[in-house]
Amino acid sequence: MDAPKKTIEPVTHVIFDMDGTLLDTENIHKKTYRIIAQEFGTTFSPELRMKIIGRPELDGAKEVIKTLKLEIKPEDYVQKVKLLEENLWTKVPLLHGVRDLVTHLHSQGIPMAVATSSSKKSYNKKTSSHRELFGLFHHIVTSPSDPEVKRGKPAPDIFRVCASRFPREPDVSECLVIEDSPNGVAAAVAAGMQVVMVPDPMMPRELTTEATLVIDSIEDFEPEIFSLPPYFYLKETKQPIINDI
Repeated sequence: MDAPKKTIEPVTHVIFDMDGTLLDTENIHKKTYRIIAQEFGTTFSPELRMKIIGRPELDGAKEVIKTLKLEIKPEDYVQKVKLLEENLWTKVPLLHGVRDLVTHLHSQGIPMAVATSSSKKSYNKKTSSHRELFGLFHHIVTSPSDPEVKRGKPAPDIFRVCASRFPREPDVSECLVIEDSPNGVAAAVAAGMQVVMVPDPMMPRELTTEATLVIDSIEDFEPEIFSLPPYFYLKETKQPIINDI
């Protein structure tokens, strides 16, 4: 866990990004890129992934084609990626610590929501194995499918819309966003919210400077830092138990 980038203030509501924050979609992407590279008789290196992470999909495709000298159009590469991943989304796992944190906050009555750049169709596929857990969120905002979200991340629209749909609409300063991408962090900051960043391990630290706090894993998150109810553990099992306060 890095030292906080800014002064930390108490929050009452938590908004989660989904891809790379709740779900381990990054490993799906890595697997897809390796498969395609193998089809062309080459390999997809970690260094190349570093070059394209967080970039628009077409720009990323152009970089991959240029670096690996692939004989394919960028648009066709993007389509190939989508077709391969279509069959993998129903098997995407939760990231470490996600189940504990979400169930803990829910047990303490903390209002939570998801704000994702995935479409509603994509969201349904990716969460199909985790319906019970995602049912703990008050609402889900899928920006490509939501008419109220006019601009995607890094614009703040998705987080502002998401905050407005809680039963008691919180002030933006009362919302904590948990994100993994620089674009998501920028959107949260632009919305006036604090943000905890859980970046890809390969991401350069200079891309994390806008976050309020940077952690290596959801497992490292300490809710009490933001005046949220802390975990309480049974000493023998280290399993979270419900806090009565």
